[in-house]
Amino acid sequence: MNYLITIIGPTAIGKTSLSIALAQHFGCDIISCDSRQFFKEMSIGTAVPSEEELATAPHHFIQNKSIFENYSVGDFEQDALKKLDELFAKNHIQIMVGGSGLYVDAVLKGFDEFPDIDESVRTEINSKFDELGIEFLQEKLKELDFEFYKKIETENPQTLQNPQRMKRFVEVCIGSGLPYSSFIGRRKNERNFTPIIIGLEADREIMYHRINQRVDLMLEQGLLLEVENLFPHKERNALQTVGYRELFDFFEDKTTFEFAIEQIKQNTRRFAKRQMTWFKRTENATWFDFETDRNEIIKIIEKLTPNNATF
Repeated sequence: MNYLITIIGPTAIGKTSLSIALAQHFGCDIISCDSRQFFKEMSIGTAVPSEEELATAPHHFIQNKSIFENYSVGDFEQDALKKLDELFAKNHIQIMVGGSGLYVDAVLKGFDEFPDIDESVRTEINSKFDELGIEFLQEKLKELDFEFYKKIETENPQTLQNPQRMKRFVEVCIGSGLPYSSFIGRRKNERNFTPIIIGLEADREIMYHRINQRVDLMLEQGLLLEVENLFPHKERNALQTVGYRELFDFFEDKTTFEFAIEQIKQNTRRFAKRQMTWFKRTENATWFDFETDRNEIIKIIEKLTPNNATF
């Protein structure tokens, strides 16, 4: 039996350090499913593990892509499952860690099957988007699948600003004549592992304080220069994210530096709140306070992995 220890929780809660401790204990690798950490041009603003942390255990899917490449959650699902097959051949316990709920779900549960869409539909949507912008896609999805639109607006509002994903939602609605959400949950994907889901949490005030500290640390590490270097490419999908958008506004003289930093902190806190909303729906997750002794967590995991406790 294969087991995938999956560590979830909001940003800045300590998932990386726990994953390293568990990887060292179980002698296994770490699959990163933080969609912001895939891109090699971004490191400070995405809190990529340090070189020292990366050296303590084998990591996969960290800075393995470029912001100039298209890399979807479906691509990640296929790549991660292929890598896990390789890793399970060496050790039937492996670790996955990250704060991107959609990417966690992709590996644990897989995606639903959608119909093929006629190319003429895609062409028409692209033409309308070029003419009318993201607002066209938002209004169209609201019209064609209102419930799904409201779900995104509540749980993952940044998706409404992602042209690639919004185009996909709309093209499925138009091409199939059915709401996008009607295809969700139809398909059962088989997995060759049992997930053991470990959640980390903290009181809201503690979590927000840790987020503020992390943003201050990013600035000390050179976040401003990192964002300035990426400014010419600010339209890339990968850069439509917290910590970058706010400083792009500063470089365009739309805000002051101080206001941009406060916005990063505020938007990161909002992001963490959305992460918790998503993750708290996860079935069969065992939640721990972020300061829980790691040996206690290890004992729980070993009870859930019979005959696999010794490495």
